[in-house]
Amino acid sequence: MSSSPRIGTAGWSYQHWNGVVYPKTYPPGFHPLEFLARRLNTVEINSSFYQPLKPEVVKLWIRKVEGNPQFQFTAKLHQRFTHGRVLEEPEIARFKEGLWPLLRAHKLGAVLMQFPWAFRFTPENREFLIRLRRAFHELPLVAEMRHSSWLAEEAIGTFLDYHVGFCNIDQPEYTSAMPPTAYLTSGIGYVRLHGRNPRNSLGAFDRQSPARLRQHDYLYSEPEMEDWAKRIERINRYAEATFVIFNNDAGGKSVVNALQLQSIVNGHSAAAPKELRRHFPMELERFGPRHFEQQCLFDAA
Repeated sequence: MSSSPRIGTAGWSYQHWNGVVYPKTYPPGFHPLEFLARRLNTVEINSSFYQPLKPEVVKLWIRKVEGNPQFQFTAKLHQRFTHGRVLEEPEIARFKEGLWPLLRAHKLGAVLMQFPWAFRFTPENREFLIRLRRAFHELPLVAEMRHSSWLAEEAIGTFLDYHVGFCNIDQPEYTSAMPPTAYLTSGIGYVRLHGRNPRNSLGAFDRQSPARLRQHDYLYSEPEMEDWAKRIERINRYAEATFVIFNNDAGGKSVVNALQLQSIVNGHSAAAPKELRRHFPMELERFGPRHFEQQCLFDAA
């Protein structure tokens, strides 16, 4: 039987979370990752999409989550590989070097290959996906396809044949957008919830406007999350491990929704950060420390 889904956020190092998720001024010894790991069981490493990780920094991150034995990271594959299509051995080796500490510590749950909307299912793109799988054969790979052409039977068959996880996504509706799904094509179940802000086309269209800065500004309602909880349950029933990542970071909304969905799916309400409860009093009404203490007493009884 699989374990409970790990639910968390895409990234954790955001300036706009200071005073909303984290204290406005950090007290001595405070670390944002350690703070989140007390409440959530996963985070997706965003920075690996832009630059290779430094092993010494990764080792620090591992130490910061030691207080939560259930915690695992996921990471994004560098855009040079997915968007630039560069598969040169020195760059591949350098990228892997930053992930070895996570693999050795059994803290790496998945590596996400995030492809652009323009990456449609064609014979050429299928072959490139296979080349990527072979180049990073040591890693637990998952692919996020944003174009609905990847729902073709042959495309899903490629995922299955090469043991690539399928990333099920929630996103705004637009031309040929990937719809909500509940696919499991490897031992890893993966879900990414981007929000449904119509300004966010996930790169399908180039929108040069200030609105791009607010494209992740969306708060899921409980009915919307309950709808996804049913899909997550189906995925997790057969998965070795399931990861659910909220990518609606504006205003700390991804943390709010992660805490809410964690309560819906796993039945436990972690204590929400004080500042976040102040900003979302209705949504986090039952996520205060008193409720958390009562829950622990009830579980112990």
